[in-house]
Amino acid sequence: MDILDLAFMQRALLAALLVGVTAPAIGTYLVQRRQALMGDGLGHVALTGVGLGFLLNESPVWMATAVCIAGAVVMELIRWYGRTRGDIALAMLFYGGMAGGVMLMNLSDSGSSANLSSYLFGSIATVSEEDLVAICVLAAFVILTTVGLRRQLFAICQDEEFARVTGLPVRMLNLLVAVTAAVTVTVAMRVVGLLLVSALMVIPVAASQQIARSFKATFALAVGIGVTVTVSGTATSYYADVPSGATIVLFAIGLFVVLTALATPLAKRRAGRTVAAEECTLEAPGERTAADDVRV
Repeated sequence: MDILDLAFMQRALLAALLVGVTAPAIGTYLVQRRQALMGDGLGHVALTGVGLGFLLNESPVWMATAVCIAGAVVMELIRWYGRTRGDIALAMLFYGGMAGGVMLMNLSDSGSSANLSSYLFGSIATVSEEDLVAICVLAAFVILTTVGLRRQLFAICQDEEFARVTGLPVRMLNLLVAVTAAVTVTVAMRVVGLLLVSALMVIPVAASQQIARSFKATFALAVGIGVTVTVSGTATSYYADVPSGATIVLFAIGLFVVLTALATPLAKRRAGRTVAAEECTLEAPGERTAADDVRV
């Protein structure tokens, strides 16, 4: 039987495709801002939303989205105002989110260790039609934000002070980046898992940076890598009967190693082309004139 004949694999592959686009898209901005581990922290917070969804018999995806967005807002507030004890407050938020999720999951009637594991590490067989609808809606928001506001987001990632001088609403844009990252975490948790989603935000971006020479090229290549590893990793996990999240992350690391190995010879080739181009642009001496003759 072909993999596309199975309804649950159709849902899983579509979800993987959307995750492959959204995670590196917002990850490009997070890496640029040196906030590569934000996704990991938000993944811990989202677990409370998952547990709350099981406890209240509501959609775990939508409940995780709401809780994760609230956690992202708190993180930004701590970053703005928590100058002295900000790191401790963030640690309490992250670990409290994970502990709360485990506790709520165990208190619910429908929760179990199997359900918890599928959200922590991803499971292709558990992507339902309801989950897919939520993933599509949330992914559309992430794509519209990261592509539609790319100039503004790039400005605040490069230099917040310069962006503020130019009149951009820096705090509002920072908050939007955090909220978009929170939404991406909930988009990816069914395929990659809450504990591994940060890797998919960071590794494709780091891999593309090895050979890309501009922010635009880094963004496009990171999304291409993300789609490649998520779709191929999901298909491989079906045929090999292995966890989808771990497979996808290992594929991403493998591509990073390959591109890192190619980076040095590519850099040397580019340097050689640059030198050759500079030599070709040297002006040739003009024709001799009578004034150039030396008279004795």
